[in-house]
Amino acid sequence: MRFLGPLVLLGALVLAGCGKQEKSTPPNIIFIMSDDHAYQAISAYGSTFIETPHIDRIAGEGVRFDRAFVTNSICGPSRAVILTGKFSHVNGFLNNHSRFDASQMTFPKLLRKNGYKTAVVGKWHLGSDPTGFDFWRILYGQGVYYNPDFKSPQGTVKTTGYVSDVITDMAIDWIDSLKQGQPFMLMYHHKASHREWSPPPRYLGYYIDKAIPEPATLFDDYANRGRAAKEAEMRIREHMGLPIDNKIRPAIAESLGFSYHEPWFGKSYLENMSHLNAEEKAAWEKVYGPINEEFRQNTPAGDDLVRWKYRRYMEDYLATTKSIDDNIGRLLAYLDEKGLSENTLVIYTSDQGFFLGEHGWFDKRFMYEESFRTPLVMRWPARIGAGQTSADLVQNLDIAQTILDAAGVAAPPEMQGRSLLPLTRGEREQWRDAVYYHYYQFPSIHMVKRHYGVRTERYKLIHFYYDIDEWELYDLEKDPQEMNNVYEDPAYGEIREQLMEKLHELQAQYQDGDSLATAILERDLGKED
Repeated sequence: MRFLGPLVLLGALVLAGCGKQEKSTPPNIIFIMSDDHAYQAISAYGSTFIETPHIDRIAGEGVRFDRAFVTNSICGPSRAVILTGKFSHVNGFLNNHSRFDASQMTFPKLLRKNGYKTAVVGKWHLGSDPTGFDFWRILYGQGVYYNPDFKSPQGTVKTTGYVSDVITDMAIDWIDSLKQGQPFMLMYHHKASHREWSPPPRYLGYYIDKAIPEPATLFDDYANRGRAAKEAEMRIREHMGLPIDNKIRPAIAESLGFSYHEPWFGKSYLENMSHLNAEEKAAWEKVYGPINEEFRQNTPAGDDLVRWKYRRYMEDYLATTKSIDDNIGRLLAYLDEKGLSENTLVIYTSDQGFFLGEHGWFDKRFMYEESFRTPLVMRWPARIGAGQTSADLVQNLDIAQTILDAAGVAAPPEMQGRSLLPLTRGEREQWRDAVYYHYYQFPSIHMVKRHYGVRTERYKLIHFYYDIDEWELYDLEKDPQEMNNVYEDPAYGEIREQLMEKLHELQAQYQDGDSLATAILERDLGKED
């Protein structure tokens, strides 16, 4: 809904007006982030793929943001924006080739200075080591799904088990180690649901017999759009790898004449398999062995192969996602058991959206809705009324200031977002009417062109640049799937001019176009992804 209903407003006012003693007690804060978890794969957002009862619980006991977006749809930059509350061109981390400048101010540093115990566990992916934390254990790079190693200030920590379970064990153990009454802030970061989508042993094959509907745009031919959509290399048809993405043994794929879009697909499959122990390999073979044999004997082709690859992709993607929801349930149950739920702000989001076959794609990067939009739900029983939804335009840029606001800590003036807490109290006055986006990582894997743009409640304007100069405009009310670029349509001439004006306004507001961006890109060109 566009506004908070009267009962929700009444509940929020009651919560705001009662419990003066509670108000002086700093809340605990748990920031949960998954990797590449699309809002389309969350039942609170109406998913037809999966049930996510524990993420849904956070939404139902607090607020679900239905128009939450990122500023730069790729892993490392999104994480840097969240830490700093600043756009990529300001915090200096523009793409996954970058290295995070750990000397700059972040919200964990501010919380630590103000009496919080702070920790981060799980995926980090920022190049430099975490700063501003009392405790940290992070995956090396992207990390692995099975029996992962973690980096810590004391060195490598070896573990056994599935990565989502191990990260949750670490999170709970750290909270359990704290002195009772000590306010804490935990960044609890999952590897799932990142490529190569390796499920936990308990969910291997879980979705094989379940209905997985195809998106209406699975066979998009990119008509009435420019080179950017046509030239991106993330089509399920051509660019999804049978070994790494669909779990077909390299030897079988090669014997059937399939070549790899990327030469590392086969090597990566074998590397992933090397992390499984004997019991895990047996469970893997029990499920994927028959799939491999069926594929060898009845190899699909053409559109049938696209459908087969899409389904295989989704079966594994959803199983990794289910592991996230399970473990969030474990953490929520722990908070209940310890009496911590009432005064703990819990935020769940993903580092960006993801294409689940829409436009024939997997991955993210584009300003198109499935990539640009991200799930965002949060609860804080002591301060946020339950059952709220918000259609306001919010971004991951706002998370740092939201957390600082909850803790009663002043945000530094260089932060560029806004606290979301006033929205949960029905205070929408002078809220933004548009959001800004800028993606930089080109040329690189998936070959999504550099672009920036603006999105309002109804319209989206995108400019693709660097090696092209193309504009796209979408009427999201008439064309929610973004199939029809109306930039040159005379009927949208006035809208186009208004959006151009808004775009320039936001670029000035956020100081985009600084030479820092160009300098960093030139420095980082040619490095490995």
